[in-house]
Amino acid sequence: MGKELNLKLKVWRQDNADDHGRFEEYNANGIDTDMSFLEMLDVVNEGLIEDGQEPIAFDSDCREGICGTCSMVINGAAHGGQQGTTACQLHMRHFSDGMTITIEPWRATAFPVHRDLVVDRTAFDRIQQKGGFISVRTGSVPDANAIPVSKDESDLAMDAAQCIGCGACVAACKNASAMLFVAAKISHLSLVPQGQPERERRALAMVKQMDDEGFGNCTVTGSCEAVCPKEISLDFIARMNREYGRALIKKGTI
Repeated sequence: MGKELNLKLKVWRQDNADDHGRFEEYNANGIDTDMSFLEMLDVVNEGLIEDGQEPIAFDSDCREGICGTCSMVINGAAHGGQQGTTACQLHMRHFSDGMTITIEPWRATAFPVHRDLVVDRTAFDRIQQKGGFISVRTGSVPDANAIPVSKDESDLAMDAAQCIGCGACVAACKNASAMLFVAAKISHLSLVPQGQPERERRALAMVKQMDDEGFGNCTVTGSCEAVCPKEISLDFIARMNREYGRALIKKGTI
């Protein structure tokens, strides 16, 4: 058992996408420092249910930093501001007794609020559907070494493929840009041989869908990279811009 904390929470409550929303305050007493942030919210919700109040709605699934659903802004920082950490991996030992914690959903036009801290991130799904895949014949799994890939390129592809699509990059960006997410998806497939046949089509289609969803443009402030729980590099945005330019040239647009 760790130490116990008594905290005050300021939580964004919103009934639906049409509701204006408001902050409401709650006490979180007897919180063990070994708890995760989401476990703390579970405890608060148990108390609200026992008192006959509506629990705080928030997304979670794996609680291991893999699925990307635990999307929330904690004290003004996406996922709480701990480097390389999702909200579900954030522990209460990073907070002090008597502290006030402000919890909000992602703020972006492309991510409308469903309820409280739950936002609709299906815009990312639609971007993925436009090109975040490869087309292959089905059948038995080929040998892992059937297609040679250089160590440097495979490592770089894996760095990009770590993206979990949580949307922290959008929440942190003053322009609500999704370019770090899209760059990671385009880059990891453009770096391996399996992604080459659809390389140009993928870049054009995914960037167009990103624009259609209403995400802003990148002005290279780097706030996305700073909050990314998988520490995706800004270098991938530069790579995506090269991929997009290459596709336009091949298409004959420029």
